[in-house]
Amino acid sequence: MRALVIGESGGIGAAVAQVLRAKGGEVVGLSRSRDGFDLTQPEQADRALLAITGAFDLIFVASGALTVTRTGPEKSLRDLSAEELTAQFAVNTIGPALVLKHAARLLPRRERGVFAALSARVGSIGDNRAGGWYSYRASKAALNQIVHCGAIELARSHKQAVCVALHPGTVETAFTANYPSHEKHSAQTAAVKLLAVLDGLEAEESGGFFDYSGAKVVW
Repeated sequence: MRALVIGESGGIGAAVAQVLRAKGGEVVGLSRSRDGFDLTQPEQADRALLAITGAFDLIFVASGALTVTRTGPEKSLRDLSAEELTAQFAVNTIGPALVLKHAARLLPRRERGVFAALSARVGSIGDNRAGGWYSYRASKAALNQIVHCGAIELARSHKQAVCVALHPGTVETAFTANYPSHEKHSAQTAAVKLLAVLDGLEAEESGGFFDYSGAKVVW
């Protein structure tokens, strides 16, 4: 197993890398805090990704942000700002899309290869009954569409490719520290469950949106 983990210094990214290495996998990790790899800087990110060679069995994008310019997600329309919307899309949508752009080159053509990006259940339009969290919800919904489109294109040249969005659940990281009321599981548990889900997916399920139990999440 050879894997590329984007956002390796984060809670889930670090746990995914650790689990893969414990199984004997080779992991190439990139992160902003350790490597200066910043997906909000498109030209820099492209250069870094172009410098990576060889085929990967798994490309796992674990980067993301709940808020960027605010202390918490927007609760109402009056809280909306162009700054937060722009920042959220840069991190949660455009960043993973820039990685997916390289998937055709980095995934094996004649063997199974997986591209997975962390999304969130709150990015589901069909499951949204509470409203609020405008920037985060919208950026994750847009990410889901990017992943779905990418899956369709990859299937034309990479017949065994699996390209999916994943909901990891509420994980105990700095990302969720201000939300104590939610039932949480550890980053290690999330990593083990998410990797198990990916191991069980077939090419016919590419383009889907799955949670950490393997259940499909409504768009």
